[in-house]
Amino acid sequence: MFTLINRDNCDRKEIFDHYLNQATSFSLTKELDVSHLLPFIRENRFKLYPTFIYLVTKIVNLNHAFKTSFNSEGELGYWDYLDPMYTIFNEKDKLFKGIWTHMTPNFDDFHHAYLADVKKYKEYGGLFPKKPIPQNTVSISMIPWTSFSGFNLNIGNNPNHLLPIITAGKFVVKGNRIVLPVSLQVHHAVCDGYHASIFMEQFNEFVKAPDISLK
Repeated sequence: MFTLINRDNCDRKEIFDHYLNQATSFSLTKELDVSHLLPFIRENRFKLYPTFIYLVTKIVNLNHAFKTSFNSEGELGYWDYLDPMYTIFNEKDKLFKGIWTHMTPNFDDFHHAYLADVKKYKEYGGLFPKKPIPQNTVSISMIPWTSFSGFNLNIGNNPNHLLPIITAGKFVVKGNRIVLPVSLQVHHAVCDGYHASIFMEQFNEFVKAPDISLK
């Protein structure tokens, strides 16, 4: 469901109009401690990428700011929930494609659906083989070959793209911690540093208690 927002009568009107006109986005990258998450994944025979996708989508769906966008009719509003649109890599041709999986309350169900979608579409041609693509999707990707301290993705021809973009890198061992670089890119018309901080803190809390967060 898409709930309309009255731009002329919302608390954020001045901020929204200012940064929408400027087409201002920003990104925040942070190394997040996944020391508790990785052993849990291995013990339960899960995969890191779908686990990351699920946790990120769960956080996004907790906050209206991350679900605010324009619909296909150009109307401003927020979605009841977002499904993850994520990239998968083909080892044969070294190309990637974007597919989506419906978000479910139960992680086991999502994990099974993810594996089924990847198996079905990884050999398909085209950038977006699974169609139709819902409007209510959040973009998520992972660069598992390298770690990074900063990441920025520029959307040059669509200044009205308001939904967040989340990218993770390769996890690395630092002392007695395992850290995963996570970059969150948002449009300043709908999100501030406050919202970006909430995202990072919520992810931190989820990975500290994966046995609870994935239920």
